[in-house]
Amino acid sequence: MAAPGPRVFIGLGSNLGDGMRQLLAAWNLIGAAPGVSLLRLSRPYHSAPVGMTSENWFTNAVGEIGTDMPPPELLRHLLSIETIMGRQRDPEKTSYQDRAIDLDLLYYGGLRLATANLRLPHPQRRWRLFVLEPLAEISDDFIDCEASRPVTALLADLRQRESALPEQRRQSLFAASWPPAEQVFLSGGP
Repeated sequence: MAAPGPRVFIGLGSNLGDGMRQLLAAWNLIGAAPGVSLLRLSRPYHSAPVGMTSENWFTNAVGEIGTDMPPPELLRHLLSIETIMGRQRDPEKTSYQDRAIDLDLLYYGGLRLATANLRLPHPQRRWRLFVLEPLAEISDDFIDCEASRPVTALLADLRQRESALPEQRRQSLFAASWPPAEQVFLSGGP
């Protein structure tokens, strides 16, 4: 059951250290902020790096939260969690870098926003299996505000585009499971 207010989705990723534990720790820190409630978290997915060169695969998930925090404040909260968890950004590098944690604000309801620090919905969401697959898992009925289509349709479009590529250029993505001892919110609640 979704909380009242906008449906807010966060992308979580890690390709340094124990990815599953990093994601779960970040998820709990997101929910520790006043005015934030954790609603659902997808299964973890393992994915090959996209848009960067690295030997380290990613662990990814998408979570839905309820919040009354405005988007810029929520973004600051996510960035502070990245810093707390050891993410270091090299200002000299303009490309993607390996990271212990990466938190992306994917959607804030149907809000469209473009500032120097934040674009909503996330501009790369439609081209990333590691975003659309877990998002469709937890919220297949969510409508993308720019495409005016459900995320399941965006996922089908991306899968079709990927199938037309040579195999070595396709995105690699494999579903996993959270460790049984972990208490997380999966699709449909706890």
